[in-house]
Amino acid sequence: MRENTGNIWRKLALYAVASGLLMVLPLGVQADKKKKEDQQAAIDAKIKAIDYTRIVWPNPPAIARIRYSTWYSSDKAVRNYKGSVQKKSAWMDRLAGTQSSDEVFKRPFELDQPYGAAVDSQGRLYVADQKVGAIFVFNTDESRSVDLIRNGVHAHFVRIIGLAMDDDDRLFVSDPGLRHVLVFNKEHKAEDVITDGLANPGGMAIDTRNRFLYVADVDLDQVLVYDADTLKLLRKIGTTGHNHELTTPGDFSKPSAVAVDGEGNLYVTDTMNNRIEIFDPDGQFIGAFGKAGDGPGYFGRPKGVAIDSDGHVWVADGMQDRVQVFTKEGQLLIAFGGHGLLPGQFQGLVGITIDKKNRVFTTEIYPGRAQQFQYVTDAEADAEREKRAAEREKKVADKANPTSPAQSSTLETPATPAKP
Repeated sequence: MRENTGNIWRKLALYAVASGLLMVLPLGVQADKKKKEDQQAAIDAKIKAIDYTRIVWPNPPAIARIRYSTWYSSDKAVRNYKGSVQKKSAWMDRLAGTQSSDEVFKRPFELDQPYGAAVDSQGRLYVADQKVGAIFVFNTDESRSVDLIRNGVHAHFVRIIGLAMDDDDRLFVSDPGLRHVLVFNKEHKAEDVITDGLANPGGMAIDTRNRFLYVADVDLDQVLVYDADTLKLLRKIGTTGHNHELTTPGDFSKPSAVAVDGEGNLYVTDTMNNRIEIFDPDGQFIGAFGKAGDGPGYFGRPKGVAIDSDGHVWVADGMQDRVQVFTKEGQLLIAFGGHGLLPGQFQGLVGITIDKKNRVFTTEIYPGRAQQFQYVTDAEADAEREKRAAEREKKVADKANPTSPAQSSTLETPATPAKP
């Protein structure tokens, strides 16, 4: 009888311990969750403490000509496999296993291998991702929301590379995997396709004044010129059929990107020849600059090219991960970048585009991101220079004339109070 009573008490004790553990366990899980949330909050606070406005080129006290703005990579919303936004799950639901695998799986829309970029009239940034097989549409306002032009939904993609946007927000997308250029209307619906003459279409640009669409073809070593409205092939620039061996002026070896200035002149990154070639609107060769090397003004496989509102030529260098800015004559003005993941550094730099607000967007493959910069125009720099000069003159004048109104209040001798 005593043994049975002892067994009963031992069992009751074990039940009590087990019940206590069950009551304490959720508290421990909650404490662990609270600790992780506090750690994440501390990290977020440090990130927010970074003042990106101080990242400029050249360094102070020189007048800034390029300002770092922000970067884009993914959709912050948590989504399931089907792309639906998920509700935030509770730890008890996950622990109990009451959520489906689709609900538990979390993966935001994220850039993987971005290449070409373009900006529409609303300021939205379009980025072609050749690995994801979709075009990311980033809102560049405070929302930073993301939409996608999807493979199998809006169109069929194999390997998208280049993007170009015209004034009506028609989007041109080059797909070398299918050897064509797709044309989307402003509602992101595919409405036409260009196939004539194309082998491996890449970078593109639109001359809105003369209504030309330029398409660089890597395999053909040519730039093909189309009517931007009828989409008919008008002519070809460069000589094909020489296995990327031509170095003569006006010919190319794997041209990868094109850009057009305000006068309608065409700029082409002649990638394997490490140079930029320039043509007039009729396709006549004007000049070239650049050669192989790693010094200032030299190139190591230039990939992207863009033109700002002052007519300066911005070149994205794929091997040296830097952006260099030139005059149209090839004089180097400024350079920034280098290998790395910090703001203003690059890893696998491939693309560059500049919108009408002089916002500069770059794309790089290995971190899967786009970065945004602000170009300070010549007029804005001149205004800042005049402002600083006026401030210096005022300081000199104040020192030379200590009785000036600005200082008289501190230099005058206080009046002797009248006797009562």
